Amino acid sequence: MTAAPISEVDAPSQHFEVHPFDAPVGAEVVGLDISKPINTEDFARIHRAHLAHHVLVFRDQQITPQEHIDFSRRFGPLEIHVLHQFQLKNHPEILIVSNIKENGEPIGLGDAGVYWHSDISYKPNPSLGSLLHAQELPSEGGDTLFADQHLAWESLSPELQQRILPLKAEHSYLAKYEELRAKNPWRPKLSQAQIDQVAPAVQPVVRTHPETGRKALFVSEHFTTRIVDLPQDESDALLAELFAHSVKPEFVYRHKWALHDLVFWDNRSLMHLAAGTPDHLRRRLNRTTIVGGTPF
Repeated sequence: MTAAPISEVDAPSQHFEVHPFDAPVGAEVVGLDISKPINTEDFARIHRAHLAHHVLVFRDQQITPQEHIDFSRRFGPLEIHVLHQFQLKNHPEILIVSNIKENGEPIGLGDAGVYWHSDISYKPNPSLGSLLHAQELPSEGGDTLFADQHLAWESLSPELQQRILPLKAEHSYLAKYEELRAKNPWRPKLSQAQIDQVAPAVQPVVRTHPETGRKALFVSEHFTTRIVDLPQDESDALLAELFAHSVKPEFVYRHKWALHDLVFWDNRSLMHLAAGTPDHLRRRLNRTTIVGGTPF
């Protein structure tokens, strides 16, 4: 007779530590095995650490796609990415992020994250967070950068804070899509059904974190197209100023990947950027994305 699986309530506590990085954001979680049941108390510690540090790095997580999904889903429902072409077979919750081609066809989204952005900001309910699991890594390149948007907001002048606090901006998935397709012809042409899934959304320029109450800038060079109710030239100038300010080096943590790293970041607090991988070197990661609430 097969024993029943251990429930989250009954699971023994795992002895793990959280070590903050010497960086504006981020911490390493040492000693936790995500493939094992995580009890309620341990999960609460992980949740608190995520809110405090915005990026958590779980090292050497040799987990299955289903275990990746199950852990992610404890934080909320999961997003199904509009590019269904790059879903992991039998696991639509996982988007393959990869520059690898098989039989001349890409297996994943190879140019994901080439512009600073917060995931899914172009939908009415943007992402709470994303979890990226390293499957295959290049011998050079492939880093991911994270910029703390709470620090970006807090370091603005009081005058600029007052100016932008009531403003709203449009975010569009299509903002740079054709530009990216021109550089990467393998990036799929979107069907009308896919376009309909990503109608532009209007978001606050400054959002409040729903769990901590901290304010953060919420505009990005990838998806933000304009400030609502401002003349185009004024909108362009203000966005250019905010884009440049939001990614200053003093706000940024640069993650150098190790095989089987699982990196979990808070899209309500951060933007991120893929630093790039040489074309001849293979890189593959699996991503889940947690649905968030309506920004305010």
